[in-house]
Amino acid sequence: METLRKYYTFSLVFTAICFALAGWYGWTSTGSISATLGILWIVLVLSILEVSLSFDNAVVNATVLRDMDPVWQQRFLTIGILIAVFGMRIVFPIAIVAIAAKIGPMEAINLSLNDPKEYERLVSDAHIGIAGFGGAFLAMVGLTFFFEEDKEIHWIAVLERTINKFSNVPAVEIGLVLILVYFVSTMLAPDDAIVFLTAAILGLVTFIAVHAIAAIIEAREARKKAAGEIVKSGLGGFLYLEVLDASFSFDGVIGAFALSNNMIIIALGLSVGAMFVRSMTIHLVRTGTLAQYRYLEHGAFWAIIVLGIIMLLSARWHIPETITGLLGAVLIGLSFWWSVRHNRKHPGEERTELPAE
Repeated sequence: METLRKYYTFSLVFTAICFALAGWYGWTSTGSISATLGILWIVLVLSILEVSLSFDNAVVNATVLRDMDPVWQQRFLTIGILIAVFGMRIVFPIAIVAIAAKIGPMEAINLSLNDPKEYERLVSDAHIGIAGFGGAFLAMVGLTFFFEEDKEIHWIAVLERTINKFSNVPAVEIGLVLILVYFVSTMLAPDDAIVFLTAAILGLVTFIAVHAIAAIIEAREARKKAAGEIVKSGLGGFLYLEVLDASFSFDGVIGAFALSNNMIIIALGLSVGAMFVRSMTIHLVRTGTLAQYRYLEHGAFWAIIVLGIIMLLSARWHIPETITGLLGAVLIGLSFWWSVRHNRKHPGEERTELPAE
């Protein structure tokens, strides 16, 4: 209980503030107790939706954070919170509307407050591009983990070992993602297909660019270390995590409109969920949970692959966010249970596999 208070107190306080704001907003805008309670219920459901969709995000964040310099860890957990909560949950939808409708940011904000139905329509119309970018990026994140050459630990052994046999084939992950992207694009209208393909290619380029930046920084650090300097930068990892967070956020932001088209309600609900994801990330890093449960990462990366595929397919078919969240939760739950079972069979055994870059 003490551990839970240590890592989740701030999130609980933030949640209380958001619900207080939601209650105040509901009462001042409607003057009705029942309507206010309805708004509070939507905020609660949105926060739960965000956590269920993003638990795998927390695991992957922890995987990268545990090898980052403590200074950059702290920067991600502070600056990253501001970007995730205010950037992706508030600024991002407004930016989509501003670009789609070719209006200024203030006009987009005014539209979100005074014409929520039109605002929802504009955001929903951008879904194909978002699905292409986010789906391609997340699929690359998941596949890269399993195509790591020196991977020794396997959860779904038959499948993961088979995948790993092709780990020495250059750019095999990119080829697989491009095949899936092309397959989905053939089922779209010509104009939509162009948007989808362009966005997916940008998602792939972004993934490659972020890893290129990380590689350049690591090479620079290696040279400085060889010269006797003690310098370590987590900029590459920071950028990677921010883009990853953004890709995870797309699904939640778009899915939120199924419950409400009011931007204030959506922002409050998703922000609560985002804050709990940060608390879970800190919890996983500080307690070394990933080292204790050897298959937990595997479950998270399988969940990411599933989410990436679902995002790509959502350009053609509507797939309820409940299904997405449930599949992710099942995969992570199974990997956790499998880890517990392994620990019981092999007490005292520690993980020896290095984390995937």
